[in-house]
Amino acid sequence: MEQRTPTLRSVAWLWFGISVAVLVVGFRQAIFLTPTDAAQGNVGRIFYYHVPIAMLSLLFPYLNFAASLAYLYFRKRDPLKALTADAFALASAEVAVVYTSICLLTGMLWGRAAWGIWWAWDARLTSVLLLWLLYMSYLMLRSFSATGQSQTLAAVLSVFAAVDVPIVYMSIRWWRTQHPAPVFGGGPNSGMDKSMLPAFFWNLAGWAVWGIFILLFRFALERRRQLAEQEAALQAIEASLEIPR
Repeated sequence: MEQRTPTLRSVAWLWFGISVAVLVVGFRQAIFLTPTDAAQGNVGRIFYYHVPIAMLSLLFPYLNFAASLAYLYFRKRDPLKALTADAFALASAEVAVVYTSICLLTGMLWGRAAWGIWWAWDARLTSVLLLWLLYMSYLMLRSFSATGQSQTLAAVLSVFAAVDVPIVYMSIRWWRTQHPAPVFGGGPNSGMDKSMLPAFFWNLAGWAVWGIFILLFRFALERRRQLAEQEAALQAIEASLEIPR
């Protein structure tokens, strides 16, 4: 363990450095090197943040969903594996809230500049807001439910959140909305100009690497908390079993 901890710390610092470096390159590409949008001007540069983060905000809910299913499966079969799955589920839920919040905020800023309004109750925006509310409810449930019940109830709630993800993705295909058409696979006029690709993919990679770093960091913290609780419980049991002299 003494040799493993410094190694993990070195990997964590290396991952952190890579994520910051990729984000810096993405920022330089998006703000300084990519040509200004002819229709929107510099406001259009928010595209290089809003779209990658919106895409990633649909990934972390499924990580939470998979971990929640694993928790439900191992809950009685292998409690130790269930605890690990639960720690990962909680970490991925928190990252999902962060990315969904940034998606909503950047979308509102962009909508105010492009449409003249902060919010429109169309299918895409409403379904993303519902996803955010579901995961805020997930975290509140974890915080306020009785001990021993919160993990199971939250795991069930994650199923409803997972159902909303394909609705978010398909909303601009199923319904006519104020939200722009899909960037990829939206038809003959969809896609991006080649000059936009470096900034887009650098930011997509940067925010993906950063999100994974935060996810694993939060997972490690939650596992440490779980192990500390187990150790305290064992010490309490041992103290109660001691025969007074």
